[in-house]
Amino acid sequence: MASKMTKAQIVKICKEKNVSFIRLWFTDILGQVKSFAITMDELEGALEHGMGFDGSSITGYQSIEESDMIAMPDMDTFELVPWRPADKPVGRMICDVLTPDRQPYVGDPRYILKLALERARKLGFDHFYLGPELEFFYFKNDQGTEILDKGGYFDLTTLDVASDLRRDTVNALRAMGIIIEYSHHEVGPSQHEIDMRYADALKMADNVITYRVVVKEIAQQHGVYATFMPKPLFGHNGSDMHTHQSLFKGKKNAFFDAKDPQNLSDTAKHYIAGLLKHAREMSAVFAQTVNSYKRLVPGYEAPVYIAWSRRNRSALVRVPMYHPGQENATRAELRCLDPACNPYLTFAAMLHAGLEGVEKKYKFNAPMEQNLYHLSDAERAKLGITSLPSTLGEAIGEFENSPLMRKALGDHIYDRYIDLKKAEWEEYRIQVTKWEMDRYLPIL
Repeated sequence: MASKMTKAQIVKICKEKNVSFIRLWFTDILGQVKSFAITMDELEGALEHGMGFDGSSITGYQSIEESDMIAMPDMDTFELVPWRPADKPVGRMICDVLTPDRQPYVGDPRYILKLALERARKLGFDHFYLGPELEFFYFKNDQGTEILDKGGYFDLTTLDVASDLRRDTVNALRAMGIIIEYSHHEVGPSQHEIDMRYADALKMADNVITYRVVVKEIAQQHGVYATFMPKPLFGHNGSDMHTHQSLFKGKKNAFFDAKDPQNLSDTAKHYIAGLLKHAREMSAVFAQTVNSYKRLVPGYEAPVYIAWSRRNRSALVRVPMYHPGQENATRAELRCLDPACNPYLTFAAMLHAGLEGVEKKYKFNAPMEQNLYHLSDAERAKLGITSLPSTLGEAIGEFENSPLMRKALGDHIYDRYIDLKKAEWEEYRIQVTKWEMDRYLPIL
């Protein structure tokens, strides 16, 4: 697709605004933003040819003997960074990573999402719309979990002392071209949510990494620390990233069917069946840390049981009720993702799982409207309801045996991801924790 922004427009804006530095962003395979700055002297060359960098030091990228990489700015992602002084503005562009012969780099998560979107286009889908809801916590600093407030869900009281923080964050996000629909206090103490308006998948993945940087930067300006750690507080809800999704053909929602009793098309049903069938395999991608599985436990509004429903929020996939005249709002909400994931890989894995269901016409089961937390293991087994992996180790085992995840992420990322996550799990597994010392040392 042709870029909406041109090189001349970006150079003109930078000169008019007296921009001195432009930061180039990309992510490693775990979704951590990597960045380096160039001066105005290098801008035109960077827009034309990209900027070289050493890929051997980036997690999951190349080995040292083949480390030369090119960061090629996506001109449509150019924005001025709002947390820098107005008299010394800084620009930002998100990059595609290329090899020295200017081919897309197979280890670039952004490229992996582009490949998934190409699969959707070949099946006739023009848009993969996503609306993720990222939650996060504010703490006094990054050395502990001292909370700022004791507010609860949607509180509008003096208990919610972070209202100004959220306001400034929303304004900064809007300044970077991200449309915001809601912001509010979440269920946990010092837990918050700012919801972005849905967008095409690639733009939304760019928005997610931008969102996380903005939330942290504005928090730092206020002298506090923001974290997207999935489960920082024991006994309270963790942070999730419920993600609404739909496929469109042109301007028509491919998930809607007026003649169906549930107003769901066959495409929607097979897509949802794909999400459910492959949920265990892709768990290591959408819940990629050891800590993610401290959140994915029954209760605490974290769905772990593989089923779908309309009203029941204990199910993995929820389909919001249809309202007449809002056909384009028909969507599926996958509720198990957490905000620490790599959005490019997560959205790619999710799309491949859904498309696999569409292509192979997976069976679509009846919804589970009862509270799945209240059922016994035997009752769930009788209903054929399984659950997500309970640890990162179990999740990696599922991922490692998944041909679909290899197909979705490509050999390069798939193999390196397994190595990285196995190492993380092994490092965690051999730790002696405070819980063990408190429980066993006095009696054994």
